[in-house]
Amino acid sequence: MDLDPGRGPFPEATQIAGLYHAREHLHDLAAHLAFIVPDSAGWTTERLADLDAGNIAAIIHAARAYPLAGIKATELDVKTGYFEINAHRMRYARFRELGMFTGSGAVEGGCKNVIGARLKQFGMRWSLRGADAITELRCQDASGRWDQIWPKIHNQTSSA
Repeated sequence: MDLDPGRGPFPEATQIAGLYHAREHLHDLAAHLAFIVPDSAGWTTERLADLDAGNIAAIIHAARAYPLAGIKATELDVKTGYFEINAHRMRYARFRELGMFTGSGAVEGGCKNVIGARLKQFGMRWSLRGADAITELRCQDASGRWDQIWPKIHNQTSSA
């Protein structure tokens, strides 16, 4: 299966940054600013509310409100960069509105049960290419999109 490497195997998928991991990054950002923020605990609580609402611009604006220089400024750029790059994956209020999971636990559990269970059956040995292929097939089947992918796979000729 030829895939566009820039889009991944599921270009229609909604990407969501796990809320737990985003909160870890937010606490790291708060710790970085704790020496300069007058009420660090209050600031962190407000930013967590911004995160839950998906208001990433407010987080970035609040973090950049304090003048930093040198290594502290460089580190702040890295820490806020995480939020800038992933803002589209952090629309948590909207995702919850749509009934989507904002944590990675459900996905990790699904991978363990659907994919891990299939790949780890007794006596099975997989090459990386074979494991990737069966994983994609299982995902297509589980998502009800088998009819979309089967003609593409079935009509391919081997070039090996």
